[in-house]
Order: sequence, then C-alpha cells, then structure tokens
Amino acid sequence: MIRFFFVFFLFSALGASSQPAPKREFRAVWVATVNNIDWPSRPGLSTEEQQREAIAILDMHAKNRMNAIIFQVRPASDAFYQSELEPWSRYLSGTPGKAPVPFYDPLAFWIEECHKRNMEFHAWLNPFRVSQNASEPLAANHVAFQHPEWIIKYGDKLFFDPGLPQTRDWVVQVVTDIVSRYDVDAIHFDDYFYPYPLKEDFPDENSFAQDSRGFEAGQKADWRRNNVDVLIWKLSESIKNIKPWVKFGISPFGVWRNKADDPEGSETTAGTTNYDHLHADILKWQKNGWIDYCLPQLYWQIGHPSVDFLTLSKWWAAHAYNRAMYIGHAVYKLEANSAIPDWRDPEQLVRQIQITRQIPGLGGSAFYSSVHFKRDLFGFEKSLQENVYLHPALVPVMPWIDKVAPAIPQHFRKRGHKLKWKEVDVKDEMDKAVSYVVYLNPVGQKFNIGNAESIFAITRDQSIVFKPNSRKLRRKYEIRVSALDRLHNESGITKPKVIKL
Repeated sequence: MIRFFFVFFLFSALGASSQPAPKREFRAVWVATVNNIDWPSRPGLSTEEQQREAIAILDMHAKNRMNAIIFQVRPASDAFYQSELEPWSRYLSGTPGKAPVPFYDPLAFWIEECHKRNMEFHAWLNPFRVSQNASEPLAANHVAFQHPEWIIKYGDKLFFDPGLPQTRDWVVQVVTDIVSRYDVDAIHFDDYFYPYPLKEDFPDENSFAQDSRGFEAGQKADWRRNNVDVLIWKLSESIKNIKPWVKFGISPFGVWRNKADDPEGSETTAGTTNYDHLHADILKWQKNGWIDYCLPQLYWQIGHPSVDFLTLSKWWAAHAYNRAMYIGHAVYKLEANSAIPDWRDPEQLVRQIQITRQIPGLGGSAFYSSVHFKRDLFGFEKSLQENVYLHPALVPVMPWIDKVAPAIPQHFRKRGHKLKWKEVDVKDEMDKAVSYVVYLNPVGQKFNIGNAESIFAITRDQSIVFKPNSRKLRRKYEIRVSALDRLHNESGITKPKVIKL
C-alpha cells in the first residue's frame, strides 16, 4: 500500500513546471560497477554496507523521477550475481571468485529494489572484455583457464576473441542464463565490442585464418563487423525465445560514421566511429529489427564544432527505423572547473533534455553516471525535481514486441482516504498488469489522460492512501486508475471516485 501527502499534487497543479513534459519518456541512469565507478563505492564492503549504498542510490534517482536503472552486471567476464558460468566479480570483495559475505545475490537485490520503486531494470553487460588489467589474477574457475585459445591480450587488457564462434556462443550462453533466471526488463550493451583501437592492430590473425567465411585478406574490417553482427542476431533470437517481453538495447558511441566516409553518415568529424573503429554496424541492427532500442552516447555539448549535440540528436532520430531511440547525456562533464564554459552551466543538460523532447522520434534520456548525482551539480538536480521531471513519466511502449493492453483494474473502491483495486487474473504473462497509474484532477476540470500533469503516481501496489492537506478550505478531486503491463501498454481507466482533500 502506498501513501502520499497531498501537498505534492498541489505543487504540481499550480504549474511549477515551465517546460511541458511528455506523458511517456525514458529516464534512466547508468550504474557502473567496473573499477567501482558507481557501486559499490569500494571492494570489500559488507553485505549490509553494499545494500545500504544501493538503496541510497535508488532513493536518490527515485527522487529525481527516473524510471529505469541500467546496472552493470558483467563488467569483465565476471558476475554480480550467482553464476555457474563466470566467477564473482573482484569489484564486490576485492578477490575474484569470492561471494558476498554474508551471502546475498546483488542482481536479485537490485532488481527487487528497482521494481519496488517502479523502475525498470536493464542488465548491462560487456561482451568481450575479460580483464581491465592483464597483470591482475583471474579467479581459478575462470573459463580463460579452460580455453586459453579464446583469449587475446591487447594493450594491457585481456579480451575474448570475437572472431571465434565459441566466444560468441559463450556470450549468448551468459546472457540467456541471466534472462532465464532473473526478472530483468532488458539486456543492455554499451559501445565496447571490438576494443577502441591502439597504435597496433588487434591481433586476431589466427581466428581470421581459422574462420574467414569467404572474406578476403583486405576485408578483415568487414569480417570483424560480421562477427559482431552474428553475436547481436544470436542474442536477439535467444532473448526473445526465452522471454519475448525482455528488451534488447545498445548504447553505441555517439557517431556511427562521418558523412565524409559515408553519404548516410552524420555531419561530424569524429576521430572514432562505431562502424570503422569498433566494428559495430548499429544501423544494420536497427534496420533488421535485432534490437529494441538504441541509446547513443552524445557526450558533447550543444554547438561542439566537430560533434554537435543537436546535429547528432537529429541524425539519430532520423535513423531509428521504427525502433526506440533515446539519448545518452554526460552528467559527468558538468564541472564547476571545466575548461569548457558550456559544462560549467547546469542549463546545458536541461537544454539537451528539451532538445530530445522537441525532435520527433526521440523518446527520452539516460545519464552517465550515477555517482555524479551525489556531488554538487549546481542546480541540475533541482531543475529535474522542480521543473524538467516534475511529473512521473510512463516508459515508452514498444508495439513491435506487444501492443495488447491489460484489462482495466477491477473492484475499484474507496473507503475514507484509501482507494483499492484488483488486477484481472490472466494466464498470458504479456497481458498481466504489473503496475498502475493513479490520475487525479479537480472536480469540474476536464480530465485529459494524455496530460502528464494528471498523473499523481505510478505504483506496483493495488491501493493508495491520501493524506489530506491541513487547510480548512478543501477541494473535491476525481481519482482514476489504469493498469500497465510489462511493456507499459496502458489499459482503459476506471470510473472516477471523488475524494475531498
């Protein structure tokens, strides 16, 4: 049961938001675990300390009205969950392969806590990275000891060789294990496929000789792209075969190709691109419907001379190919001592969010990364809470996965200031209600279900308690409830109940 003080709605109804917000908008934050960037704050914390930090992070983002967390569950061929395939991550205990003490499953814990706050949980994995530092020991049960032929040293890091069918199948096996055993809402990969290039070429001569699949010596880049294509296609098929409602998303580097190299590319002069350097043909995956959302990392300011945020936002929106397109923002660059004036201004990110709302085809934002919300962002969080994200938002729908709405909540009744309802019992998992939208508007005012200001709360509970304001002068309000399924399809609404608050 969820309780609310009515003062929130009063603040909302007075029109505190100067920027109209959409009813549906993806609002996510990346929580990076590699090198303990975001969580846990350092290796070796107790279970209680880890959980306390996790709850504080989620409460902070709930306060900012985020509706999704992108959590790194596999930073380097390791696990932030109990796995029979890969060892426990060194970033938990400081020792690779060592389980939390007292034992708990961090992935299960994060999923449960996200869902309590009605946030989606996107499980973020790195496909081919084995170690951030080749000199650090791996856990004794690491697959690298069973199959050393799978491993390539490049610079000071270790990688699975993407050119081997066995390594691609291994990644698919790891992902399907997660999807099978955990209630994740999405599988998420970022920009790391083939590693960012060093001075020397990636040493994959052996795998190219073993399995060139008809590609000639001068076509190694095409062969590498095909290796990644095969992985993405297999993952897409495998995920949907297990749980068709689980989304598959990619967060690529912000530039696919420059227009100087490809007529379809963007008006940019980036030194690195997905296609040419990371061997990731994102547009192909979009066109073929292998992924459900794309979340390019546009970590540059508006007006950047080489990679302008506005230019790239428009370009990616034009290349969505009937799939979801969100935008990644660099909250980490917001610094009072930044050498770039634009990043000393909290309005930079506010303007970026406004741009995503103005360009058709863009459906929301994600912010890298969580830890930066703990420091002084000189007003950005206040702007989120009191203006930009003043109202809760529903996650955008994905009709290519499912467009059948759940049934309207039943037995909607009021007793005093408490309202209760029940979900309709259905067998199909895709049609079940998992959360509810509570709408509230003054009696006599026309109700508009499409207006974000009408949303009082989004909750997984089946009841709500209003605490009336303490003023003598109270007003009557209409309350309506609708149901959302796993893909956020919305049912019809209940008939209104009137309450005096």
